[in-house]
Amino acid sequence: MTSPDAASPASKTLLFETTGVSMHYGDYRALHDVSFHVADNEFVSIVGPNGAGKTTLVNVVTGLLKPTTGEVRFMGRDIAGVGPVELARRGMSRAFQLVNIFPALSVRETLAVAVSSRLRRVVNPFRSLWKDGELQADVERVSEAFGLRARLETQASTLSQGEKKLLDIASAFALNPTVILLDEPTSGVSTADKHSIMEVMVSAAKGAGVRAIVQVEHDMDLVARYSHRIVALQEGKVLADLPPDVFFSDPAMISAVVGTRPPSVKRSH
Repeated sequence: MTSPDAASPASKTLLFETTGVSMHYGDYRALHDVSFHVADNEFVSIVGPNGAGKTTLVNVVTGLLKPTTGEVRFMGRDIAGVGPVELARRGMSRAFQLVNIFPALSVRETLAVAVSSRLRRVVNPFRSLWKDGELQADVERVSEAFGLRARLETQASTLSQGEKKLLDIASAFALNPTVILLDEPTSGVSTADKHSIMEVMVSAAKGAGVRAIVQVEHDMDLVARYSHRIVALQEGKVLADLPPDVFFSDPAMISAVVGTRPPSVKRSH
């Protein structure tokens, strides 16, 4: 991941895109003709009010749902409806809004589950954990990147909320994704911890060779600080696809999307 102005759009490789995606549930249109893309070295935030279609779009992008119409392509291949497991094998992984860890497992065991899935050691990952040097090394590498190495033997249920969030995101990173999608990565975390979690995550992404990050986020301070582009949804349609400085300079846009005053745009590098 590079700084916001490090590469021009023309020099970037397209990683995934949706083209004319619509999702209907009977007469209800959750998404209508949604098109957007993500390229190399981009951090893209998807924003919008409740009911805008953010969750549906994420579920379509990550293969949980097959759109009623339209195309979803990742690395040039159709991924519509392939499911998150197959999609992770192709190079896109997802961390969820709600912490999705195994509370009875240790941090080491939790990361081992993700690493063993990537290495196809899925029959008995815990037996493999102590005998497989490659798996063990990957667990320690990921835990180090997320500041969790000292907590490897700690039961996940006893971690702080911020540490649980980091573990959940670390599990997605353990799959060695090309692109990672984060669903409100700091929800339920104290304001004081939000930026530290984001800084750790962005730093880990750079170190791991992650080529792009997509986040669904309602915290406009985080959106302003970390995004290269902002895709705003309203009533299932793309309202805007803009760089942060342009997006936050339009009070009418902010009001339509989140109903709040815009934060000052401070970029993270």
